[in-house]
Amino acid sequence: MTMTAKDIVSVLGPVDETLMADISATGATLGELAEAWAWVNNDEALIGEGRTLPSGKVAELVDLLSAGEDDEFEM
Repeated sequence: MTMTAKDIVSVLGPVDETLMADISATGATLGELAEAWAWVNNDEALIGEGRTLPSGKVAELVDLLSAGEDDEFEM
């Protein structure tokens, strides 16, 4: 089932329309979005638990959610 804007906001909080559209375009589920959000915020803990690295739609969402994260440190 396709996620609604309300679903996305329930996991991420307020996000801009571009990110919301990009997330919707992946066709991911709410569970996949929640898992990707967990990876973005707790990757060391998840690796420590022995979880395999994200793949498929979860990996795509991780890339979207972490895009621009390192930009402030680039010169």
